[in-house]
Amino acid sequence: MKLRLALSLLLCSAVSMAQNKSTSGNQDLPYFIDVHDVGPGKVQFTGVSAAHEKDLATEWKHGVDFHMYFVNENEGKIYCISQAPNANSIYETHKEAHGLVPDQIMRVAQGEEAGLPAGNKQLYLDIHHFPPGSVTPEAIAEAHKKDIATEGKHGVHFINYWVDETNGTVMCLSTAPNEDAIKHTHKEALGLSPDTIIKVKGGK
Repeated sequence: MKLRLALSLLLCSAVSMAQNKSTSGNQDLPYFIDVHDVGPGKVQFTGVSAAHEKDLATEWKHGVDFHMYFVNENEGKIYCISQAPNANSIYETHKEAHGLVPDQIMRVAQGEEAGLPAGNKQLYLDIHHFPPGSVTPEAIAEAHKKDIATEGKHGVHFINYWVDETNGTVMCLSTAPNEDAIKHTHKEALGLSPDTIIKVKGGK
């Protein structure tokens, strides 16, 4: 009888936490991008999708809220977007869920998501590296407006961006016909080109 009562209380507690997350969300928690560098040819999107489901089943224990993930199969890189109390909580969630811990965790500021366009279009992440401490979310927000004003000329659709002020890293998510279209958009809008552009598959 006592065991049944204990199990019932545990279940109620878990349900209550899940309900609180779904109704209140984690708006006040900072955003993070954690990067897994598995190695070229050593990761498949289906495997990452399965691991992500394990993350979602475990995240509540550590106060983490995973939003989306992106995979580059050729280079073996995985990028996870989440909100969390701190970087360690993300590390511990991955460790407990499946053991694949990140190689890097960046605290970032996130832009306002524009949403995915209709159709099955190729996703890209383009990455800019600036000197540490030289970029701010406000400056990148203004730059992003210029990108959006120019993107239509090249068939690009910018979806969102993330800014790591500490390391000077900016990551942009978009759909585009090819890498050159993204380069031309950034060049025309801002006078600069990304350091890296990679094709990715994404999931939530």
